[in-house]
Amino acid sequence: MHLRSVEFQMPDRAEAVNFLVAPWGMTEVASQGPTTWLRGTAGQHYSVAITEGAERALLSATLTGTREEVEAVYERVRAAGLRHSEWIECFDEPGQSSGFHVAGLEGEPYRFVVEGDRAPDALPADRGCPIRIAHVVFNTSDREASTRVLTDVFGFRLSDRTAYMSFLRCDELHHVIAYADTKRPTLNHVAFEMQDTDAVLRGMGRLKDAGWGTVWGPGRHGPGDNVFAYFVGPFGACIEYTAEIQRVDEDYVTGTPDKWAFPTGRNDQWGIFSRDMDAMAASGATFPYHPLRAG
Repeated sequence: MHLRSVEFQMPDRAEAVNFLVAPWGMTEVASQGPTTWLRGTAGQHYSVAITEGAERALLSATLTGTREEVEAVYERVRAAGLRHSEWIECFDEPGQSSGFHVAGLEGEPYRFVVEGDRAPDALPADRGCPIRIAHVVFNTSDREASTRVLTDVFGFRLSDRTAYMSFLRCDELHHVIAYADTKRPTLNHVAFEMQDTDAVLRGMGRLKDAGWGTVWGPGRHGPGDNVFAYFVGPFGACIEYTAEIQRVDEDYVTGTPDKWAFPTGRNDQWGIFSRDMDAMAASGATFPYHPLRAG
């Protein structure tokens, strides 16, 4: 299983698409009706979908796997009594996958789709372009319960826990979904994987030239050991460039909060820059979850 894409609803689709193409570095794939699809350089049909709508909302975070894997998750979702759509044989989008929508305990909008057998070729490597979606972080008021849904129903593994966050994986990446403690369940941020640290720094410079400064970074996280730089886009969502994400296997020992306790005043390994907490909190408040969709 892998994290494939995120789907947003936004009042101004053109503004969001223009930013994600330049300066962010995505490539537009197609537009149909109210939706535009964009990709990174990985061999995927798309990484981000932007649908025009009256309200800002996260429509879904999409995970993909073999038909056997996705059908197994579907059966566990039904047995667990989670809110979900019926099985959908063909989503009207690039790749035309089959699968289903399911809501987490606090409405987090997930979608599971079957990997197609006609994925496009990867684009040429380019330090200026994101590769793919690396992870999605949700705010939650019940981190332990939300984490259990992913491990017990979706089949994820818990990689690490800090005092405020839980990091979960479904492949070799240290985490593709994380939960952060908060009083209001909303989108926290979406991370885009870059080639390396140099690519993250170049991306920071490109966005600075375009008038978009960082709200946190550069830095290096504890859990996942990844380099990061955070921004708040013109559409309100907090988005991250990240690189050098730790790859783990079945022998990885789940970390506890004691392992990830930084010294007072520091919240990453480098400790170079402080966070603009007001900007990041305001961003989270702008992106609630869209009600579960039937199709």
